[in-house]
Amino acid sequence: MRTLKNNHRGRRERGGSILKTNRIFPPVLRVLRGGSERGQSLIETALTLPLLLLVSVSIFEFGRAYQMTQVLTNAAREGARVAVLPGSTSDQVKSRVVAYLTAGQVPKASTASVVLAPNVPISFGTGTASGSKVTVNYPFSFMVLNPVARLVVRGSSLGAPITMSASAEMRNE
Repeated sequence: MRTLKNNHRGRRERGGSILKTNRIFPPVLRVLRGGSERGQSLIETALTLPLLLLVSVSIFEFGRAYQMTQVLTNAAREGARVAVLPGSTSDQVKSRVVAYLTAGQVPKASTASVVLAPNVPISFGTGTASGSKVTVNYPFSFMVLNPVARLVVRGSSLGAPITMSASAEMRNE
């Protein structure tokens, strides 16, 4: 019985005849080498990359909206701290809130609406006390997801401007 030997050029020797396997079985060799799946990873990447980018942009936008909510809440607290001081005016409260919003890098912080309600009854436990309530409203719009939301759902309010508000109440001193 004769053994088959492979030389370095892909030829097989069999009984004195040399056969080129590349010419006899080209479809089999193409499948074994992965030639028919060459574009598969490119197509998979092309299909998943937009979804991955949409998810990452959505996470970024959600984080930015959450950060804006935190800045508004802290600005309302700062305004309430000023409002409960004896002799404070609504102009002092508004300037303190606008200063905090400016320090929090809120664009156009002076357009924020600051509403002061003095002598509001505050309940805690079994008693009530007189306090001041400060409400901060600031129009904030998502510009990045607006075109994407309109493409996905017609007439959607996903990309429409939303108004974020925060309020804080503190007891008068």
